[in-house]
Amino acid sequence: MPLTASLEEALLSVMDRKDHWAWRHFSEGHADRRQLLLHYQQEYEVYVRDFPVFLSRVHARCPVAAVRRDLAENLYEEETGGLSKGLPHPELFLVMMEGLGYKRSQFARVDLVPEAAAYRAHIDLVTTRRPWIEAALVVTIFIEGSREDRRRVTGPPEAPADVEKALRSDFLVKHYGVDPKHLDLKRAHHMVESGHRGMAWKMVLENTTGRSGERLAALLERTLQLWLLYRDGVARACGVRRN
Repeated sequence: MPLTASLEEALLSVMDRKDHWAWRHFSEGHADRRQLLLHYQQEYEVYVRDFPVFLSRVHARCPVAAVRRDLAENLYEEETGGLSKGLPHPELFLVMMEGLGYKRSQFARVDLVPEAAAYRAHIDLVTTRRPWIEAALVVTIFIEGSREDRRRVTGPPEAPADVEKALRSDFLVKHYGVDPKHLDLKRAHHMVESGHRGMAWKMVLENTTGRSGERLAALLERTLQLWLLYRDGVARACGVRRN
């Protein structure tokens, strides 16, 4: 099997497992207001607020002009929303939180649970000290991606979705009473996601040679394990127990 194909499968096999048992407690409407706030505070502090910073670190250290252009487009969208809803994505996240009835001040100073702090430290280490391709892997494939990557990357092109219909049945609307007008973050993700997923996988796969693919697969597995521990820590702090 060619390196690109074998590496793609190795990385996808990790992303297939980016799923945490406690997420159903939130997505099925079982969380109370305190639990939901704690979950989103940790998400904001760990990666949402600083995702543009992570991208800029990768961009600044990348020697490949074509990849820098793709990263610049992604960074432009995250920092400005200029390709979608006209606001930075961290700002759109806070708008979504306002839709849940939370105040912006509740996200200004967040104490991370230990596992969240460890996961964030890993992100900072990789994006500042490791080779740019490893930083790109963690930021654009793992953080920005999901267990749906296999379908989105290797499956046939999908027909355009009715975004507004989907948002009306979104779990935040259905279970927590959020007005869909506060969900421009999800609209923005829909508008740019397919392009960003393709760019992320292309930049990593096309710029990996030799045994560096083994290091990337090991790094992605390590990142997954730290992410799962992070979500374990949030579940513990919320008092959510595995059945």
